[in-house]
Amino acid sequence: MSAQAQWHESDGVLAVGYVETRSVARGVEVADVMAKTSDVRIETAMPTCPGKFLVMATGLVAAVRTAVEVGVAVAGETMTDFTVIPSVHPDVIPALGGMVDVETIEALGVIETFTMASAVRAADEAVKTADVRLIEVRLGRGLAGKAFVMLTGHVAAVRAAVEAGVKALADEALILGTTVIPSPHPQILDKIL
Repeated sequence: MSAQAQWHESDGVLAVGYVETRSVARGVEVADVMAKTSDVRIETAMPTCPGKFLVMATGLVAAVRTAVEVGVAVAGETMTDFTVIPSVHPDVIPALGGMVDVETIEALGVIETFTMASAVRAADEAVKTADVRLIEVRLGRGLAGKAFVMLTGHVAAVRAAVEAGVKALADEALILGTTVIPSPHPQILDKIL
């Protein structure tokens, strides 16, 4: 982390922002301008399937908003989605890094989205709404640019969380599918987790 973009919990609320483009070249440019324009930490700047590019930045809310606004402007017509989540739930960031260890899988919920940024919004809303644990937020790689959220908890909590994630994206028509499996078979868990 650069000296400029150091964030400490005592500084204020941590936000996460995303800009997703359908151009790798423009995505690299977006990442650069976001880092140069605002006091944020670029957490992810990566190509994803099919030829998209995702930039994720964290920092204080105002800095992340500024970085995303500039990133969206630079992305121009290549921008496919963007988001800023102020006060992101602390479980979201670890789930973006891969599967999070959970002791027990009770009910399993899945929210599948058309864009990567929308999956992060759905995950944040889901975990803020109900007593669930995020297992993973998978972004774009091997998914033709789509994304999904997997979470677990008691059946009612998982249902409420999935519904909240869907509702958070209702105006954007970005949900591809959802499911809640009350007691997933161990063979299935062994293969998907």
